[in-house]
Amino acid sequence: MHKFANPARFLRLARPFTAWFGWVGCVLTVAALAVGLFWAPSDYLQGESVRIMYVHVPAAWLGMAGWSGIAVASLMQIVWRHPLAYVAARAIALPGALFAAICLVTGSLWGRPTWGTYWEWDGRMTSMLVLLFLYIGYIALSDADRARGGEGRITAIFGLLGAINIPIIHYSVLWWNTLHQGQSISFLKGTSTIDASMLWPLLVAAIGFSLLFGAVVLMRMRTILASQMVEARLRRMAA
Repeated sequence: MHKFANPARFLRLARPFTAWFGWVGCVLTVAALAVGLFWAPSDYLQGESVRIMYVHVPAAWLGMAGWSGIAVASLMQIVWRHPLAYVAARAIALPGALFAAICLVTGSLWGRPTWGTYWEWDGRMTSMLVLLFLYIGYIALSDADRARGGEGRITAIFGLLGAINIPIIHYSVLWWNTLHQGQSISFLKGTSTIDASMLWPLLVAAIGFSLLFGAVVLMRMRTILASQMVEARLRRMAA
Protein backbone atom coordinates (compact mmCIF):
# COMPACT_ATOMS: atom_id res chain seq x y z
CA MET A 1 0.00 0.00 0.00
CA HIS A 2 2.88 2.39 0.66
CA LYS A 3 3.69 2.61 -3.05
CA PHE A 4 0.41 4.52 -3.44
CA ALA A 5 1.30 6.89 -0.58
CA ASN A 6 2.63 9.48 -3.01
CA PRO A 7 -0.30 11.80 -3.85
CA ALA A 8 0.85 12.29 -7.44
CA ARG A 9 1.01 8.53 -8.05
CA PHE A 10 -2.38 8.07 -6.41
CA LEU A 11 -3.96 10.83 -8.49
CA ARG A 12 -2.71 9.27 -11.74
CA LEU A 13 -4.62 6.11 -10.87
CA ALA A 14 -7.61 7.80 -9.25
CA ARG A 15 -8.59 9.90 -12.27
CA PRO A 16 -9.35 7.02 -14.69
CA PHE A 17 -10.77 4.79 -11.95
CA THR A 18 -13.20 7.54 -10.91
CA ALA A 19 -14.65 7.66 -14.42
CA TRP A 20 -14.77 3.87 -14.83
CA PHE A 21 -16.39 3.31 -11.43
CA GLY A 22 -18.88 6.10 -12.03
CA TRP A 23 -20.05 5.10 -15.50
CA VAL A 24 -20.10 1.33 -14.93
CA GLY A 25 -21.80 1.88 -11.56
CA CYS A 26 -24.50 4.03 -13.17
CA VAL A 27 -25.20 1.47 -15.90
CA LEU A 28 -25.39 -1.46 -13.47
CA THR A 29 -27.51 0.44 -10.94
CA VAL A 30 -30.03 1.70 -13.50
CA ALA A 31 -30.30 -1.73 -15.13
CA ALA A 32 -30.70 -3.56 -11.81
CA LEU A 33 -33.29 -1.12 -10.48
CA ALA A 34 -35.25 -1.28 -13.76
CA VAL A 35 -35.38 -5.07 -13.52
CA GLY A 36 -36.07 -5.08 -9.79
CA LEU A 37 -38.79 -2.45 -9.87
CA PHE A 38 -40.61 -3.44 -13.07
CA TRP A 39 -39.69 -7.00 -14.10
CA ALA A 40 -38.81 -9.09 -11.05
CA PRO A 41 -41.77 -10.81 -9.36
CA SER A 42 -43.39 -9.47 -6.21
CA ASP A 43 -43.15 -11.39 -2.95
CA TYR A 44 -45.96 -13.81 -2.10
CA LEU A 45 -46.24 -12.35 1.42
CA GLN A 46 -45.00 -8.76 1.17
CA GLY A 47 -46.34 -7.99 -2.28
CA GLU A 48 -44.97 -5.02 -4.20
CA SER A 49 -43.35 -3.46 -1.10
CA VAL A 50 -40.52 -6.00 -1.37
CA ARG A 51 -39.11 -3.97 -4.27
CA ILE A 52 -37.72 -1.48 -1.74
CA MET A 53 -35.03 -4.06 -0.97
CA TYR A 54 -33.22 -3.25 -4.25
CA VAL A 55 -32.26 0.08 -2.67
CA HIS A 56 -32.48 -0.79 1.04
CA VAL A 57 -30.12 -3.78 1.06
CA PRO A 58 -27.28 -2.14 -0.95
CA ALA A 59 -27.66 1.00 1.22
CA ALA A 60 -27.37 -1.07 4.41
CA TRP A 61 -24.34 -2.91 3.04
CA LEU A 62 -22.57 0.32 2.04
CA GLY A 63 -23.43 2.06 5.29
CA MET A 64 -21.65 -0.73 7.18
CA ALA A 65 -18.86 -1.15 4.61
CA GLY A 66 -18.20 2.60 4.72
CA TRP A 67 -17.44 2.56 8.43
CA SER A 68 -15.36 -0.58 7.99
CA GLY A 69 -13.32 1.40 5.46
CA ILE A 70 -12.95 4.25 7.95
CA ALA A 71 -11.74 1.80 10.59
CA VAL A 72 -9.13 0.27 8.25
CA ALA A 73 -7.92 3.71 7.15
CA SER A 74 -7.78 4.85 10.80
CA LEU A 75 -5.68 1.81 11.71
CA MET A 76 -3.28 2.54 8.84
CA GLN A 77 -3.06 6.15 9.97
CA ILE A 78 -2.28 5.28 13.60
CA VAL A 79 0.06 2.32 13.04
CA TRP A 80 1.79 3.01 9.72
CA ARG A 81 1.10 6.76 9.39
CA HIS A 82 0.03 6.25 5.79
CA PRO A 83 -0.17 9.75 4.23
CA LEU A 84 -3.44 9.09 2.41
CA ALA A 85 -5.18 7.17 5.18
CA TYR A 86 -6.78 10.20 6.86
CA VAL A 87 -7.77 11.58 3.45
CA ALA A 88 -9.47 8.28 2.59
CA ALA A 89 -11.33 8.14 5.91
CA ARG A 90 -12.58 11.71 5.52
CA ALA A 91 -13.67 10.98 1.95
CA ILE A 92 -15.63 7.89 3.01
CA ALA A 93 -17.51 9.54 5.88
CA LEU A 94 -20.03 11.64 3.93
CA PRO A 95 -21.18 9.01 1.37
CA GLY A 96 -21.21 6.44 4.19
CA ALA A 97 -23.51 8.66 6.22
CA LEU A 98 -25.72 9.20 3.16
CA PHE A 99 -26.17 5.46 2.57
CA ALA A 100 -26.82 4.85 6.27
CA ALA A 101 -29.57 7.48 6.12
CA ILE A 102 -31.01 5.94 2.93
CA CYS A 103 -31.02 2.56 4.68
CA LEU A 104 -33.01 3.95 7.61
CA VAL A 105 -35.51 5.82 5.41
CA THR A 106 -36.15 2.92 3.03
CA GLY A 107 -36.32 0.51 5.97
CA SER A 108 -39.01 2.64 7.61
CA LEU A 109 -40.99 2.82 4.36
CA TRP A 110 -40.68 -0.95 3.99
CA GLY A 111 -41.63 -1.55 7.61
CA ARG A 112 -44.95 0.32 7.47
CA PRO A 113 -46.80 -2.11 5.15
CA THR A 114 -44.87 -5.14 6.43
CA TRP A 115 -44.88 -4.63 10.21
CA GLY A 116 -47.58 -2.00 10.56
CA THR A 117 -45.15 0.63 11.89
CA TYR A 118 -42.50 2.94 10.49
CA TRP A 119 -40.15 2.45 13.42
CA GLU A 120 -39.47 -0.09 16.12
CA TRP A 121 -36.63 0.15 18.64
CA ASP A 122 -35.27 -3.31 17.88
CA GLY A 123 -31.60 -4.25 17.76
CA ARG A 124 -31.00 -3.88 14.00
CA MET A 125 -32.81 -0.58 13.51
CA THR A 126 -31.41 1.01 16.67
CA SER A 127 -27.81 -0.02 15.96
CA MET A 128 -28.14 1.30 12.39
CA LEU A 129 -29.37 4.62 13.78
CA VAL A 130 -26.34 4.65 16.09
CA LEU A 131 -24.15 4.16 13.00
CA LEU A 132 -25.64 7.27 11.40
CA PHE A 133 -24.92 9.26 14.58
CA LEU A 134 -21.36 7.91 14.55
CA TYR A 135 -20.92 9.16 10.98
CA ILE A 136 -22.21 12.60 11.95
CA GLY A 137 -19.91 12.65 14.98
CA TYR A 138 -16.93 11.59 12.86
CA ILE A 139 -17.56 14.34 10.29
CA ALA A 140 -17.92 16.99 13.01
CA LEU A 141 -14.82 15.76 14.88
CA SER A 142 -12.78 15.63 11.67
CA ASP A 143 -13.75 19.20 10.74
CA ALA A 144 -12.96 20.47 14.24
CA ASP A 145 -9.62 18.66 14.36
CA ARG A 146 -8.63 19.97 10.95
CA ALA A 147 -9.66 23.54 11.88
CA ARG A 148 -7.25 23.55 14.81
CA GLY A 149 -4.44 22.09 12.70
CA GLY A 150 -4.50 18.58 14.16
CA GLU A 151 -3.16 15.49 12.42
CA GLY A 152 -6.41 13.56 12.78
CA ARG A 153 -5.18 11.11 15.42
CA ILE A 154 -8.17 11.70 17.72
CA THR A 155 -10.49 11.26 14.74
CA ALA A 156 -8.73 8.01 13.82
CA ILE A 157 -9.18 6.66 17.36
CA PHE A 158 -12.88 7.53 17.12
CA GLY A 159 -13.05 5.69 13.78
CA LEU A 160 -11.59 2.56 15.35
CA LEU A 161 -13.83 2.66 18.42
CA GLY A 162 -16.92 3.17 16.27
CA ALA A 163 -16.19 -0.10 14.45
CA ILE A 164 -17.47 -1.93 17.53
CA ASN A 165 -20.96 -1.14 16.25
CA ILE A 166 -20.50 -3.06 12.97
CA PRO A 167 -20.70 -6.61 14.43
CA ILE A 168 -23.55 -5.42 16.66
CA ILE A 169 -25.52 -4.45 13.55
CA HIS A 170 -24.69 -7.72 11.81
CA TYR A 171 -25.54 -10.06 14.69
CA SER A 172 -28.37 -8.06 16.26
CA VAL A 173 -31.03 -10.24 14.61
CA LEU A 174 -29.44 -13.28 16.28
CA TRP A 175 -28.73 -11.77 19.70
CA TRP A 176 -32.13 -10.16 20.37
CA ASN A 177 -35.79 -10.75 19.58
CA THR A 178 -36.45 -8.45 16.66
CA LEU A 179 -39.00 -7.57 14.00
CA HIS A 180 -36.24 -7.43 11.44
CA GLN A 181 -35.85 -10.59 9.40
CA GLY A 182 -32.72 -12.69 9.72
CA GLN A 183 -29.88 -13.02 7.25
CA SER A 184 -31.12 -13.96 3.77
CA ILE A 185 -27.75 -14.27 2.03
CA SER A 186 -24.69 -16.02 3.41
CA PHE A 187 -21.58 -15.46 1.29
CA LEU A 188 -19.50 -17.71 3.53
CA LYS A 189 -21.87 -20.65 3.09
CA GLY A 190 -22.86 -19.70 -0.45
CA THR A 191 -26.57 -19.95 0.39
CA SER A 192 -29.57 -17.69 -0.08
CA THR A 193 -33.26 -17.82 0.84
CA ILE A 194 -34.09 -15.36 -1.96
CA ASP A 195 -35.39 -16.72 -5.25
CA ALA A 196 -32.94 -16.44 -8.15
CA SER A 197 -35.30 -14.15 -10.12
CA MET A 198 -35.03 -11.60 -7.29
CA LEU A 199 -31.50 -12.39 -6.17
CA TRP A 200 -29.52 -11.55 -9.30
CA PRO A 201 -30.89 -7.99 -9.76
CA LEU A 202 -30.27 -7.42 -6.04
CA LEU A 203 -26.63 -8.48 -6.38
CA VAL A 204 -26.18 -6.38 -9.52
CA ALA A 205 -27.70 -3.39 -7.71
CA ALA A 206 -25.28 -3.95 -4.82
CA ILE A 207 -22.32 -4.00 -7.23
CA GLY A 208 -23.59 -0.91 -9.05
CA PHE A 209 -24.13 1.09 -5.87
CA SER A 210 -20.72 -0.06 -4.59
CA LEU A 211 -18.99 1.22 -7.73
CA LEU A 212 -20.82 4.55 -7.41
CA PHE A 213 -19.72 4.69 -3.77
CA GLY A 214 -16.14 4.09 -4.86
CA ALA A 215 -16.37 6.81 -7.52
CA VAL A 216 -17.66 9.34 -4.98
CA VAL A 217 -14.90 8.43 -2.50
CA LEU A 218 -12.21 8.84 -5.16
CA MET A 219 -13.68 12.19 -6.24
CA ARG A 220 -13.72 13.38 -2.64
CA MET A 221 -10.12 12.21 -2.08
CA ARG A 222 -9.00 14.10 -5.17
CA THR A 223 -10.84 17.22 -3.97
CA ILE A 224 -9.31 17.01 -0.49
CA LEU A 225 -5.80 16.55 -1.92
CA ALA A 226 -6.30 19.48 -4.31
CA SER A 227 -7.47 21.64 -1.41
CA GLN A 228 -4.43 20.66 0.66
CA MET A 229 -2.10 21.50 -2.23
CA VAL A 230 -3.69 24.92 -2.66
CA GLU A 231 -3.44 25.62 1.06
CA ALA A 232 0.23 24.57 1.10
CA ARG A 233 0.97 26.82 -1.88
CA LEU A 234 -0.76 29.78 -0.23
CA ARG A 235 1.25 29.25 2.96
CA ARG A 236 4.51 29.22 0.97
CA MET A 237 3.51 32.42 -0.83
CA ALA A 238 2.62 34.11 2.46
CA ALA A 239 5.91 33.08 4.12
